[in-house]
Amino acid sequence: MTKQNLKLFGMEAEKGRWILVVTGLLINVCLGSIYAFSIFRKPLEALWGLTSSQSGYPFMVFLAVFAIAMPLAGNLVARWGPKKTTMLGGLLVGAGWIIASFSPNITFLTILYGVIGGAGVGIVYGCPIAVVAKWFPQKSGLAIGLTVMGFGISALVIAPLMKAMIDNPDIGILNTFLYLGIAFLVVITLLAQLLSFPPTEWAPAGVKTASATTATTPTINLSRQEMLRTRSFYALWATYTIGCLTGLMAIGIASPVGTEIAKLDTTTAALAVSLFAVFNGLGRPLFGAITDKLGPKHTAMISFAMILGVSLLISFLGQGNALLYFFVFCVLWMCLGGWLAIAPTTTGIFFGKKHYAQNYGLVFTAYGAGAILGTLLSGNIKDITGSYLGAFPIVAGLAILGMIIAAIGLNPVKNQQTG
Repeated sequence: MTKQNLKLFGMEAEKGRWILVVTGLLINVCLGSIYAFSIFRKPLEALWGLTSSQSGYPFMVFLAVFAIAMPLAGNLVARWGPKKTTMLGGLLVGAGWIIASFSPNITFLTILYGVIGGAGVGIVYGCPIAVVAKWFPQKSGLAIGLTVMGFGISALVIAPLMKAMIDNPDIGILNTFLYLGIAFLVVITLLAQLLSFPPTEWAPAGVKTASATTATTPTINLSRQEMLRTRSFYALWATYTIGCLTGLMAIGIASPVGTEIAKLDTTTAALAVSLFAVFNGLGRPLFGAITDKLGPKHTAMISFAMILGVSLLISFLGQGNALLYFFVFCVLWMCLGGWLAIAPTTTGIFFGKKHYAQNYGLVFTAYGAGAILGTLLSGNIKDITGSYLGAFPIVAGLAILGMIIAAIGLNPVKNQQTG
């Protein structure tokens, strides 16, 4: 049953629900600061005498714990609601950054920042997505994409801020963690107060007259256990893993590749991260809207084709080529942003919105797998070969694998046997 007179933030719910998109975007700006972590890597290597692999451990663990916490957070959202769950996660996010400022070595930094901060982000991240998915029951790709865009564009603001704070002799590397942690704690806690789910009987005007046969209209509502019995879940998980692996690898090494391969100075490389963040952010609403229009399979294949093309380009022509560096990393960051919209939108399309928080929490574990594999791949190849370029032919091969899996397995559940 529709409730056309429902008010949200003092206006008609169909208009007021866009405030929730903006709220989610701002929360994600705080959470997405991890994408600027490559700014820390060179200073940490100099501070503690670390290898390239070691300086990536906090980034890798943070993203892995982030993904592991997501399925747990889905259950919390169902039990506590989005506001209380976001407040809990915000407390952990702030605590992780603040306590990390007291780290005496990379091990403590990895545990304090990676585990505590990563768990906090994992708890918060799914809350605004689940809220927006339920307020936009149809064609949710654009709204979800705009919500998670904040995570992608975060580095646009945070990377130069981090650089300035690290270079400031009165602040330095570790105090940068402290000040940012305090800011994130306050902002996330305040914004959490705005999050809520729609009443179960509410639906936007015209929803019943919309075509029930379009590729982006959920026709079923599967529980987590039912979802696990479909082939589509495993195809989505595998393609999401590959998409995240390539993108997170690019994000984790963006700054050092800029200085070591493209021969940029450190300031320009840090500014480049901000440019890449723009494309990471724009990729989310762009690929979300494309998923609404073309469906998950074709959108996934477009993304992998782009990843394949730029990986081959930088593999053969990347050494000392600054212009190509900018182009390749803009595309890789945009495609990662795209997957952060493709996967949550596809979860709703294939498995429905009723159990969305729990289902997407499980799908999101692919992000953690991609984070671990991408960081280990880039760091170890650099340490073994002396160059980050050796990682990109492997990425090209994975993109081909992703296209094959998408073509064969990324199909709506209604066309399958789920038992």
